[in-house]
Amino acid sequence: MEFIVKKAKITELATEALILPHFEEEKQLPGGLSLVDEKLHGLINEIIGSGDFEGTLNQISVIYTRGAMAAKRVVLAGMGKRSDLNGEKLRGVYAKAAQQLRNLNIKRFATFLDITSDSLPPALLAETVVEGTYLGLYQFTPFKTRERDKIKEVDTFSIFTDDDAALTEIKAAVKTAETICYAVCFARDLVSTPANELTPSDLAREAQAIALERKKVQVKTLDVKEMKELGMNAFLGVSAGSCQPPKFIVLEYKGSRKGQAPIVLVGKGLTFDSGGISLKPSENMDEMKTDMAGGAAVLATIMAVADLSLPINVVGLIPATENLPGGRAYKPGDILKSLSGQTIEVLNTDAEGRIILADALTYAGRFKPAAIIDIATLTGACVIALGDHVIGMLGSDNALKERLRKAAESTAEKVWELPLWEEYHELIKSDVADFKNVGGRAAGTIIGAAFLSKFVGPYPWVHLDIAGPAWLTKDKPYIPKGASGVGVRLFVRLLRDWVREDASAKKT
Repeated sequence: MEFIVKKAKITELATEALILPHFEEEKQLPGGLSLVDEKLHGLINEIIGSGDFEGTLNQISVIYTRGAMAAKRVVLAGMGKRSDLNGEKLRGVYAKAAQQLRNLNIKRFATFLDITSDSLPPALLAETVVEGTYLGLYQFTPFKTRERDKIKEVDTFSIFTDDDAALTEIKAAVKTAETICYAVCFARDLVSTPANELTPSDLAREAQAIALERKKVQVKTLDVKEMKELGMNAFLGVSAGSCQPPKFIVLEYKGSRKGQAPIVLVGKGLTFDSGGISLKPSENMDEMKTDMAGGAAVLATIMAVADLSLPINVVGLIPATENLPGGRAYKPGDILKSLSGQTIEVLNTDAEGRIILADALTYAGRFKPAAIIDIATLTGACVIALGDHVIGMLGSDNALKERLRKAAESTAEKVWELPLWEEYHELIKSDVADFKNVGGRAAGTIIGAAFLSKFVGPYPWVHLDIAGPAWLTKDKPYIPKGASGVGVRLFVRLLRDWVREDASAKKT
């Protein structure tokens, strides 16, 4: 889909459909909508006055102009109450409008930026509108072979404004939104791809392609031999049951000076998780192709920050493997020696994510990072605690957690902090090793994070558990059912804010 930004008068826009937002309970039409209503001889006022269109949130009404103006259709998009306007609602409104137009098989449509908001200046308004439209129109269709001609897609979305002063900023904002949304959809594609088509080796090839196309990105992939030499025996223990070789993917984006400490992002990369010897129930096991959603988010974030040319150093680490039962699979009761030298008693082979992350987090210390953030579909307990819409957040550094909270507020990829008090650490102590990989049914998310904390080292660290929002069973306005791409917008916002705050600090 192509995005176009132009300056034009609202009544002269030649397009198949023109989306115009309108707020609930506002009888007087704003400037642009009023001009359109004049062209349509009062039709919009008549529709609103009759109660056929009330402007409630996500309400959509399509009006045919019948040659009265250049646009063939006017699409009234309900914004809800003006006092409730925020970026999340705006994304949803444009997603719903775009989806309805796509269902009508409309290939090209437009909008006119005619919303005044103190919280959403023109550039941010444009960025948000593009996010909702782009992400709301996402479809995963590569494996559909029948009736492909019936798959409806949009070709062009145009954004028009009559604000000369903001035109350059709007164009830049639209380009930024395109870049970020492309990365989100890339992550969604990876998560949706079945495990027979996306093995650890395939994931490594995706990382290599990202580096090949971007000058400031370098990639290194460690194989079994190299991991053995390093002592990554925890990771290798998990991978032993699969015939697919594990890969430890290291991506470095060097956007700033050489001496700047990087932000290290660590993403769980289980391309399929059967539970291993501690086999999962068969029901919904197909969804375990999504257990690499954290790794997908890290790959996509590196892609986005490189394409945005952010002046910051970022490292992405992805331990990629399958977790399968087999003659060589690791077993309950096994003891693994991790890269850190600490030993892990395996009580449940289905608690494998924290084991592979243990070696990845230890490896992260080699970069002497400014911060480490890991992201993982780690625990079903997090879904029980927080549902499908919230990321569980735990960590050792309050400043880093606050940065993530602010990024979450901007992107609506919500985070909620859970405690990581000393009492919980007692539950992972082992009688025969340093730690055990599970600690009972209670506080499962916290115990998982407590385990991870033992392998981080002396660096600011936050753990994000995305088990809930990584894969949705119901549509949300701009997140179609299935893979959400969660974490990408959150990370990119975090890193953009980090750059901005560092620049402000240098000025003062």
